[in-house]
Amino acid sequence: MSIHAGAGGTEACDWVAMLLRMYSRWAEDKKFDVKMVDSLPGDEAGFRSVTLHVVGLTAYGYLRAEMGVHRLVRISPFDSGARRHTSFASVDAVPEYDEDVEFEINDKDLRIDTFRSGGAGGQHVNVTDSAVRITHLPTGVVASCQNERSQHQNKRTAMNILRAKLIRLKEKEREKELAKLIGEKGEIAWGNQIRSYVLQPYTMVKDHRTALEVGDVNGVLDGDIDAFIEAYLKKRK
Repeated sequence: MSIHAGAGGTEACDWVAMLLRMYSRWAEDKKFDVKMVDSLPGDEAGFRSVTLHVVGLTAYGYLRAEMGVHRLVRISPFDSGARRHTSFASVDAVPEYDEDVEFEINDKDLRIDTFRSGGAGGQHVNVTDSAVRITHLPTGVVASCQNERSQHQNKRTAMNILRAKLIRLKEKEREKELAKLIGEKGEIAWGNQIRSYVLQPYTMVKDHRTALEVGDVNGVLDGDIDAFIEAYLKKRK
């Protein structure tokens, strides 16, 4: 799964970090294995984007319910005037396919870039160009990995992510649902959110697809999101 900062600048990057913590705690409570495979730090705080590898029974079945734009309203800790800010981040998930699933990727269609793995604050994790970014030129789909121990491992992980993205893309095109999916997701900004997390002037988390509301915002941000997932999956069914 991946989380990307949207409208809101530093606030949005910090919101990504909060969502990362929320999903990590939720996954750990489910006894799922969670590993960060790629990240792009924000300029002042948080992350512009993160990519996680989540392994567990029906992990994708649950996390697909979280796909969309998430909105946060709070008093900004980065605002000296203590004003209320609204931030946005998008969540996406793709299933991991077995390697025996037939799907060919032509090497000529790939551009592979290597670069140095970067940590928070711009510090280099190592001095070799071990991080890998792979671009599928015909579709523009990109996958990257920088947190494995070697360039070979990073390339393999990035290829697995790219392959999963391309398979899902092909399925959506075949079902003529891709245009609808993009239309629903839209811009990572106001008016496109699937869920709002309000800390000021009152506390509430509301899912706009199911109308489910929860007053315990801190509990939700600590990973207690099963009620939202189950409500969405039941409605979808």
